[in-house]
Amino acid sequence: MRAAYVCGTFDTKSRELFFLRQSLERLGLRVVTVDLATSGKPSPASVHPREVARHHPQGESAVFSDDRGSATGAMALAFESFIRTRRDLGGIISAGGSGGTSMATQGMRALPIGVPKVMVSTMASGDTRPYVGPSDICMMYSVTDVQGIHRISEAVLGNAANALAGMIAHPPVVASTSKPALGLTMFGVTTPCVQMLTKRLEDAYDCLVFHATGVGGQSMEKLADSGLLAGVIDVTTTEIADEIGGGVLSAGPTRLDVFARHALPYVGSCGALDMINFGAWDTVPERFRARKLYRHNPTVTLMRTTADECRAIGEFIAAKLNAMRGPVRFLIPEGGVSAIDRPGQPFHDPEADRALFTAIEQNFRTGAERRLLRLPLHINDEAFADALAAAWHEVSRPAANIRRA
Repeated sequence: MRAAYVCGTFDTKSRELFFLRQSLERLGLRVVTVDLATSGKPSPASVHPREVARHHPQGESAVFSDDRGSATGAMALAFESFIRTRRDLGGIISAGGSGGTSMATQGMRALPIGVPKVMVSTMASGDTRPYVGPSDICMMYSVTDVQGIHRISEAVLGNAANALAGMIAHPPVVASTSKPALGLTMFGVTTPCVQMLTKRLEDAYDCLVFHATGVGGQSMEKLADSGLLAGVIDVTTTEIADEIGGGVLSAGPTRLDVFARHALPYVGSCGALDMINFGAWDTVPERFRARKLYRHNPTVTLMRTTADECRAIGEFIAAKLNAMRGPVRFLIPEGGVSAIDRPGQPFHDPEADRALFTAIEQNFRTGAERRLLRLPLHINDEAFADALAAAWHEVSRPAANIRRA
């Protein structure tokens, strides 16, 4: 029988964590308690902190130090490695403050999508992106501090335990479709392209569209890493522009690295690489106020990428494409990369686009299963959607052995 894992810092949160254990056991679940404390105190948990710490790449000595910040960071890394080794894990739950939340959720994020994950935290009523990331962690606000068992904590922790037990006892119904899952990336300014593309492919594929807002690209790659995608048509690589140019919607420097780990078919393009994203107009950093800016809506301001930024973006993309293990097609829309990058539109800048396209072309390594196509089309032209679909059919033919969703 798969177990419910109760994880946290038992030196400071033992009452609350044991309350979770007892609640789960009353519901008939087998429970494993895992201690993430870095204080060195004796542990009452099933799994001692030192056992977790041994999974750190540099061993347990890297975890236990006098500096609390580095110790919790090292324990989080050790826990991430530890949790990957557990073959009886049916679900995981934790409760804690900022430190405990950071450690527990790093391990939770390492688990595949669909494995039940519940985090009761004082940090849940705020920006939870650092904790949840691209994963399906259920964050529950603790209301009071996670300190003591009283009428409020009993209600919150009891509900959390019941939620985890329900998820373990009643796993989601397996999707009725037998079609392989295909990941696609979209932005508002590339929506026509992706909509036309999905219409061409939806009869044969379960098309999963991800909003390229940073966490969207991360979520798509999390599914790819979990073996839940047959491949990707990465129409909208705009998150890379934010990474290079300092915008707010970056997916981080590891964007596209998953395809160097897994030989998945990949079709990509330059969608929305003409823009770097910020929040409302008054949130744009002062150093960018003289740049070409565009009010997309009251909460989003766009900044046009320069030729130098486009060159750096192109070099970044080419390096990632060169590292990919599977078949690759990358399509360049010479007529413009977004709805506002065409003649008469605010971000039309042929010089910047040429810098982008040339950087990709000059640095890309071609091969039998690796091709770059430059097309005299706009990204939202129907013919460009046709070309993307044709490229996908080319790269997906040898992918019969790829695990399907």
